[in-house]
Amino acid sequence: MNKIELNPELAPFPKPTALIGALVDGRPNFMDIVWFNRMNRSPNIWGASLNKKHHTLKGIRQNNTFSINLPDTSLVAITDYCGLVSGKDVDKSKLFEIFYGFLKSAPMIAECPVCFECVVHDYVELSDHVIVLGEVKHIYTDERYLTEGVLDPKKMDPIIFTKRGSDGTYWTIGNELGQAWSIGKEIGP
Repeated sequence: MNKIELNPELAPFPKPTALIGALVDGRPNFMDIVWFNRMNRSPNIWGASLNKKHHTLKGIRQNNTFSINLPDTSLVAITDYCGLVSGKDVDKSKLFEIFYGFLKSAPMIAECPVCFECVVHDYVELSDHVIVLGEVKHIYTDERYLTEGVLDPKKMDPIIFTKRGSDGTYWTIGNELGQAWSIGKEIGP
């Protein structure tokens, strides 16, 4: 077997794309992100890695709350735009229908199939990024994204990001391959 060594700074892709929301100086702001993931089950902790220069990080630090909004593919252009411009220069709150949940300080996007309302659990300071660990306090969706009471990824139609070299591209979700924690049983005990 001949393996090829890759750049050790390469991140594994593909990844779902999200919009992180925060109140910055009292105004809702959103940034797109693919460097996020669930970190703990109970309590439900998610981590997002934000460059220290991001305007949204300022708002997260101000309120110790934020939202994770999962856009569908119909929002691909506006999601990308949120990563191209800074909230320092552009009022991105006008791009969406914004709502607030129980926390009242984490702006969420009504157009997104799923929105997580988070309270900061911790900050991990790295050289150029900050990993924000947030405890999910509330999750919001619409009935149309559920199948038998469970979130349905096909109905959610998430934006998937992948990268080839320096170029990033957006994709849609593919086909189901098999049931997790079950398909492997075909190999043996």
